[in-house]
Amino acid sequence: MTSIPVQAPRRPVDRPRVEELTRELLLALGEDPDRDGLKDTPRRVADWWGEFLDHDPGRLTTTFQTRQYGDFVLLTGIEAWSVCEHHLLPFRLDVSIAYVPDSNVLGLSKLVRHLEAHTHALQLQERITHDVAHDLAKAAATDDVAVFTAGEHLCMSMRGIKATSVRTTTMCRLGRTESDPDLAARIERLALPVRA
Repeated sequence: MTSIPVQAPRRPVDRPRVEELTRELLLALGEDPDRDGLKDTPRRVADWWGEFLDHDPGRLTTTFQTRQYGDFVLLTGIEAWSVCEHHLLPFRLDVSIAYVPDSNVLGLSKLVRHLEAHTHALQLQERITHDVAHDLAKAAATDDVAVFTAGEHLCMSMRGIKATSVRTTTMCRLGRTESDPDLAARIERLALPVRA
């Protein structure tokens, strides 16, 4: 099995340079960057890239001690956006995250913050799914973690094949969420969307 490479830390966005390059792009596309509708576009594009890529997900480590919980915690209906590193086009993910707490439970918002820490980047859906599962396993001090993502990729629906109804599903199941068939089935029944 091929491992999914972990992304290296990146430098902050150089907003003045992005603004300059966006202006050049508009010219290369045959547009007039000085016309009314485009005058502020280079600045807005640079601001957006800065907000998106320099995003701070906040504190990731809040845990609460608990007695043995005994069953899984599952968050569903999480929506996240990222940008495809191959085409620089957005993709939207519907995400479900499950884990079986040991002696600590994570603050629920921390599950989403771990996801945000990975989606605010030039990314691959497969890498997000893998890295979030492994990060949560460390944060929750349990190997019993599962992450499911269903993605709609604009690089497939807007260009190339133009397949607008296609959804890509990836999952990473660790520990008992993979090895215990009963636990895996119960989580999947609740985590994966039902197709009509």
